[in-house]
Amino acid sequence: MVRARATAMRVLGKARQHLQGFLLRHGRIYAGKKGWTLAYRRWLTTVRFDHPASQIVLQDYIHAVTDAEARVDCLTKRIEELAPQWSMTPFVEAVQAMRGVAFIVAVTVVAEVGDFSRFDNPRQLMAFLGLVPSEHSSGATIRRGGITKAGNALARRGLIEGAWDLSHASPRQSQAP
Repeated sequence: MVRARATAMRVLGKARQHLQGFLLRHGRIYAGKKGWTLAYRRWLTTVRFDHPASQIVLQDYIHAVTDAEARVDCLTKRIEELAPQWSMTPFVEAVQAMRGVAFIVAVTVVAEVGDFSRFDNPRQLMAFLGLVPSEHSSGATIRRGGITKAGNALARRGLIEGAWDLSHASPRQSQAP
């Protein structure tokens, strides 16, 4: 179900991208700071086109976004409903103890990693997740680069998004309770 939700999230992103591309091609640009807020959605309801075909396409794109959001919400609720009966729930709760890791991220990491005991040390787990630095070496010269991204993309993305959310939270939000 975690992978189905990840697919639904990609579909939602594409649907939003298609809608925004359509609006941009027709010179309809939102004046606010951020998209997909309540204000942005109110603005979408005011967008009108003179040509009926353009209005029909706009409504189709809006419905595609709405349907994709409903699919993500449905899958998220089902994951939340089924999680308490899952044998890995204690691991999900333990992973949530890390700052920035919410329920969905924790479920994703645990589902993708599976049995944590198969890793002898944290380095092996980090390598599985693709969170180790790349290395370019020649002779005595060693240069380290960004992460390798060679491991499990879904788990890595969840952890990175959790860290990103934490680092971009307001100072009040990021303080420990």
